[in-house]
Amino acid sequence: MENIVKLSRDGQVRLSPTLRRHLGLRSGQYLQVKVIGKSLVLTPQKVLDQDQAYFWSEEWQAAERAAQQDIDAGRVETFANVDDLIRDLNS
Repeated sequence: MENIVKLSRDGQVRLSPTLRRHLGLRSGQYLQVKVIGKSLVLTPQKVLDQDQAYFWSEEWQAAERAAQQDIDAGRVETFANVDDLIRDLNS
């Protein structure tokens, strides 16, 4: 797919709705810009808040998958309140 866009006075480029739909781009999404020769290559990026980055580490995601397997297999307990939970932990 090819498209011609116009660079605005303040350096903005507008991508057509058709192009955005084709690429699955949303308003506010970040794009990496690479200069290759005399061309620009735009690549969609997922930007993570550094306070949340741990969640997406392989180690954390492995633990999330293991926890979900326990939930799916019914290997969980629920408690009516915190005191019941603490009593169970101490027993």
